[in-house]
Amino acid sequence: MSAVRRFATGTFRSLHIRNFRLFFWGQLVSQVGNWLTLVAQTLLVLQLTDSGVALGLLAAAQFAPVLLLGPWAGLVADRSDKLRLLRIVQTIAMGQSFALAALAFMGDPPLAALFAVASVGGLTMAFDNPARRSFVVELVPEADIVNAVSLNSTLMTSSRVIGPALAGVLITTVGFGWAFMVDGLSYLAVLASLRLIRRDELRTAPAAARGPGQVRAGLRYVRATPELAVPMVMMAIVGTLAFNFQVIFPLFTTRDLGGDTTLFTTMYSVVSLGSVIGALSVARRTSVEVRTVALAAVAFGVAMGAMAVVPSAALAMPIALVIGLASISFLTASTTIVQLQSDPMMRGRVLALQAMVFLGSTPIGGPILGWVAEASGARWAIAIGAAASLGAGGWGLLMVARGSAAADEHPVEPALA
Repeated sequence: MSAVRRFATGTFRSLHIRNFRLFFWGQLVSQVGNWLTLVAQTLLVLQLTDSGVALGLLAAAQFAPVLLLGPWAGLVADRSDKLRLLRIVQTIAMGQSFALAALAFMGDPPLAALFAVASVGGLTMAFDNPARRSFVVELVPEADIVNAVSLNSTLMTSSRVIGPALAGVLITTVGFGWAFMVDGLSYLAVLASLRLIRRDELRTAPAAARGPGQVRAGLRYVRATPELAVPMVMMAIVGTLAFNFQVIFPLFTTRDLGGDTTLFTTMYSVVSLGSVIGALSVARRTSVEVRTVALAAVAFGVAMGAMAVVPSAALAMPIALVIGLASISFLTASTTIVQLQSDPMMRGRVLALQAMVFLGSTPIGGPILGWVAEASGARWAIAIGAAASLGAGGWGLLMVARGSAAADEHPVEPALA
């Protein structure tokens, strides 16, 4: 029992902090609703069109605002009161969910309207992502940042276990409209938790001063910092070609594995369960290195390669678990490095740039992989993701080796982590 107690104390220590605990539970409820809606949107478009290209276009509508507005949204986060900004963004997101519910209740909603409302969700994501993730750092002491970031990633991935499964149940029993309605109501939890946070207990970062060229300054800062630049490049590659589960998996489960929407939501939940395990393993770390990110990318590539050739749904499930574990280890490790290595006055811009290269790459990769899956089969789309992850991880390990060699030749220079 003492070993279990030590594990729990080390893994969940940030939850002893009141502000972080409020934020954590409110976000958990809201993120379950978010994943419920993402899956319901995907299945609704698939039901209306039975088209991989349409799924790719939906992903583009959802994430294009992150690509187009990412750096500017990060600057807004650096300049703003993050708590107030989060309250505004979450209120708009709640309205977006209710609009999706209204469309779904029509029975046969126009695709253009679904894509348009999905793009509003992308707009809120563009501003919410850097504000929410940089706000986590302000909720806990510096010594608990790695733990808080990892627990926040665990929150996101835990919601991916519950959300898709709940979507499957609601769609089957009461329909798409009520699934979106549940998501809209879930925002009440996060808005209540944000209202209860005590400002005087925050470790507020100084706001960036207004001035010209601040977005470009953020880009130059990342480029000049190898501990940030190397993970960013890896994330751009992996995000574009491998992290498109919502586009590939519906086609893979229904066509290649001969299943239905229940198999898709089940597989998505298994991936998410693996993600929870991966995030909790990172939560126990006290530091994260670029090498950790690269090795996780390699593991993700190996698992995706195995999924590309798996012959049956039964064998696909354990591979899905490994995919979830490796993918979230990659994402959490790279996010932790960004939050630890970034200057506090640059953190919002750096996190927005990370979201832009990761989530914002979906409008590029989503339609491409949707077309590949439509034309040649989902297995080929998965294989492309496997090759991209292996290539990105191998390049990252090479950069780490070069950085270590340079540090040995010039000891006064800091080594690449």
